[in-house]
Amino acid sequence: MAVAPHVLRKSLLAGAHQAEGVAIIIDVLRAFTSAAYMMYLGATHIVLLEEPQAVLQLKRETGCLAVGEVDGRPVTGFDLGNSPSAILAAGRDLFAGRMVAQRTSAGVTGAVAASRQADQVLLAGYVTAAATARYVQRLAPPPRTVSLVAMGSAGRKRTPDDERCADYLEHLLTGCGYDHARALQEIVEHPCTQKFLRGDQAHYPAQDPIYCLQTDLFDFALVAGLEDGRLVARRMAAAPGRAP
Repeated sequence: MAVAPHVLRKSLLAGAHQAEGVAIIIDVLRAFTSAAYMMYLGATHIVLLEEPQAVLQLKRETGCLAVGEVDGRPVTGFDLGNSPSAILAAGRDLFAGRMVAQRTSAGVTGAVAASRQADQVLLAGYVTAAATARYVQRLAPPPRTVSLVAMGSAGRKRTPDDERCADYLEHLLTGCGYDHARALQEIVEHPCTQKFLRGDQAHYPAQDPIYCLQTDLFDFALVAGLEDGRLVARRMAAAPGRAP
């Protein structure tokens, strides 16, 4: 049986800058749930960019889709905001065979920061957690260190959606305990989720948490690497079966 990697727990943008080994950057609400749904709908790859203007420039140059937010709000000139429900509503007709440029305040920024020193960067949420763990477990040679980085709100404030997803990934990688029912209770009752459920802000659709809190919906991991100087995420198949 494979030896479990040493797991480092990190949080927020500061933690992303400290990520070592294989860095799993976690953004449940909503960046890397959105990314997973875009890949499910047929996007070829996602270019992760820190600045909105860089996204718009790439859109002008290549005709790619521009998706994301600044402070949770859609950006003028972007095709979609950072909303899984809006992405699903747009469907395969929009995404199939298309490149996407994505910008978000927490997840994307954290992934770019981690890429500067980590050996490898993966993007994760609940929907891809088991596939992400299986991908890590089949790496050869096995990684000595896995950094789980929960990005929280705007990379500045911890939130239970990302912290509890990190707990789940640590469970999958090491076999330590995890209680999803308790995690859901904490997440749903927290202001980070309640701002969606109130339904009083259009850029926080009430449906989004439902799509974000599904466990292991997809059988692929999102793996990011540098291509022509940009951080690009692609879907990678995970080994069959469930981790651990």
